[in-house]
Amino acid sequence: MSRRPRRNHSPAFKAKVALAAVKGEKTLAELAQLFDVHPNQITTWRTQLLEGAAGVFGADSAAEAAEPAVDVKTLHAKIGELTLANDFLGQRARQGRTVAERKTMIDRSHSLPVARQARELGISRGSVYYLPRPVPETDLAIMRRIDELHLEVPFAGSRMLRDLLRQDGIEIGRCHVATLMKRMAIEALDRRPNTSKPAPGHKIYPYLLRKLPIVRPNQVWATDISYIPMAKGFVYLVAIVDWFSRKVLAHRVSITMEADFCVEALEEALARYGKPEIFNTDQGSQFTSLAFTSVLLREKIAISMDGRGAWRDNVVVERLWRSVKYEEVYLHAYGTVSEARASIRRYLGFYNARRPHSSLGAKTPDQAYFDNLPVAMAA
Repeated sequence: MSRRPRRNHSPAFKAKVALAAVKGEKTLAELAQLFDVHPNQITTWRTQLLEGAAGVFGADSAAEAAEPAVDVKTLHAKIGELTLANDFLGQRARQGRTVAERKTMIDRSHSLPVARQARELGISRGSVYYLPRPVPETDLAIMRRIDELHLEVPFAGSRMLRDLLRQDGIEIGRCHVATLMKRMAIEALDRRPNTSKPAPGHKIYPYLLRKLPIVRPNQVWATDISYIPMAKGFVYLVAIVDWFSRKVLAHRVSITMEADFCVEALEEALARYGKPEIFNTDQGSQFTSLAFTSVLLREKIAISMDGRGAWRDNVVVERLWRSVKYEEVYLHAYGTVSEARASIRRYLGFYNARRPHSSLGAKTPDQAYFDNLPVAMAA
């Protein structure tokens, strides 16, 4: 098999791909197939575009003139300091990060050669240039079935799911099931010791809801991310939920698992409904990130996090996913991301305003939320 030649993409091409990703009208799989670029590379360019957007409006007018030249002794000392700093940063970049996370740090537009960047990050140069094939149609079908089984038996791991799939006539190995589960960002939901360490800069907060009576709106909010299958590809849905009333306060659909769409949903919920006393999440990297927790700390909201894999700690959102998928997602094969967004938004409007809940005494989430707000807030 002939080796694929290395390609140097033009800035215009990178901008075109990044803008398509920011627009979010197609899944990463569709964009990768359309532009013949690896999904991780699309994510990297999208991040670079968002981070560099401020530069479009010009540099700081108050920038000072170049500093005068320094003597050789000072220069040598500075070189020594930079060498130590580079060694330290290189070690930190490799520490506590997966190979996939380190790959996203590669900047192909940087003057430092890609081979050198890969070496500093401790990854193979060949893995940086490797472009895997898009997700096969057969895998997409299996992923949808895994999602259905995960809702039915959330405690099932890769071995049990393999056996359940074989009962459906799908011959598949455990390792393949585990790979698909990782891509879908799901895991067996059972309580076990938390032996994993948070990524550098990510703090894990204690669970605050154990034996806590939740008796009013805006006492506790919760959030989670769920995999949403489509006709071709998949997207991710995040929802902010009021624990007492089950009301969905805000949501976002995204083609990637970056933290930004979670932060957008949180900011919208805060702007529209005030703030809760406690905010509960799982230990996903999106919710332990500084971008997300800094918003909660800014608003002086107590942060609560589930035990790792303990689905009952966030059961309200897990029940929401079951309703969303069985009453909306599984009944449709969304053809485009915009169709998925519109249909899910329409369903959540129905869920809040018209769908009665037995746990709420046959009231809707809107009724349970607004009827129990203090008079000053309801006004």
